[in-house]
Amino acid sequence: MSSQGIVGSGSQATPDMLCYNKGCGQRFNPANNSADSCFFHPGYPIFHDALKGWSCCRKRTTDFSEFLAIKGCTKGLHSNEKPAEPFRPEICGTKKNTDSKHCQEMIVQGPKSAEKMQKERPSAQEPMMPFVLKVSRTLEQELEKLRLGPKNESGQKAETETMTIGTRCKHSGCKEIYNGPDSDAGTCIFHPGVPVFHEGMKFWSCCCIKTSDFNEFLDQRGCSTGKHLWVQIAGKQAVSCRYDWHQTSSVVVITIYAKTAIPENSQILANRTGLDIQISFQGSCEFKKQLELWGVVDVEKSFVNLLPTKVEITLKKSDPVTWARLELNISQSLPEDEPQKTPEEPHYREEESDDDLSWSEDEEFSE
Repeated sequence: MSSQGIVGSGSQATPDMLCYNKGCGQRFNPANNSADSCFFHPGYPIFHDALKGWSCCRKRTTDFSEFLAIKGCTKGLHSNEKPAEPFRPEICGTKKNTDSKHCQEMIVQGPKSAEKMQKERPSAQEPMMPFVLKVSRTLEQELEKLRLGPKNESGQKAETETMTIGTRCKHSGCKEIYNGPDSDAGTCIFHPGVPVFHEGMKFWSCCCIKTSDFNEFLDQRGCSTGKHLWVQIAGKQAVSCRYDWHQTSSVVVITIYAKTAIPENSQILANRTGLDIQISFQGSCEFKKQLELWGVVDVEKSFVNLLPTKVEITLKKSDPVTWARLELNISQSLPEDEPQKTPEEPHYREEESDDDLSWSEDEEFSE
């Protein structure tokens, strides 16, 4: 009688142990631990696309509490053995670390601040290097067709064009009409830049007054003054080209929409902070542009592609930082006789989306 009481009291005094099987977490008595006592997950947790689950079963949930409450998919014995801790690399730099052979210092360099980039910015007076122009096969075929076609058609057309009453000024943004010799005395107010259409906004590259309405864009007053241009000059003709740009973490790509660029008469020079563009295209047209870049580029790793409908300039960034804009400084000069508009006169509505913008060529010319 007494011996049975001692055994019973000893079995009741056996402490419960915590099960470390994944998904269980219950306390158990080793004396009552059987092959079907524990429900656990033999796999590992998976977190993907906001879904949480175990690799051993297919149940998934987006709630973390529900993930912890997923019942185990496998039966077995409870285990009080802690799982092995994940490997942790040895940290160097402590005061009492002595063995330098088994410990290597790792230095991670973060992105540079704007102030540091400005101080380290190379001089804009560095000599410029010419880019190698990569001509696509399709452009070579287009140029070959132009060389074999009839010549001097553009020159004959320019010679026959004369000033007549009703001729409109060829400068962008000027709406004056030639009514006789007295029209030459007037001042031409025009846009020397090119139209830019980017992310739903429309503006001129010379003054950058942005608007989302196409009619307001057409009615924008010019930002430069000069003499009227009633007849286009024959021969090499300086023209404006529409251009745009985009960037990735490592490169900046400038796209100039000049059709059938002529490689022999085109040249693009660059240093680490500047770009000098000269492109001849469509026979007698010539586009020139100088850019002071916002960031610093690696000239040796940059290149130019000539395509049938455009010219792509790919600039390799020296530092993997996001450029705030393409040019470092954008001049916004206005004519002296035109007062600068106040902020109370917005040029566009910020709440208007691109889906509401719709226009056609018929609407444009009907104005």
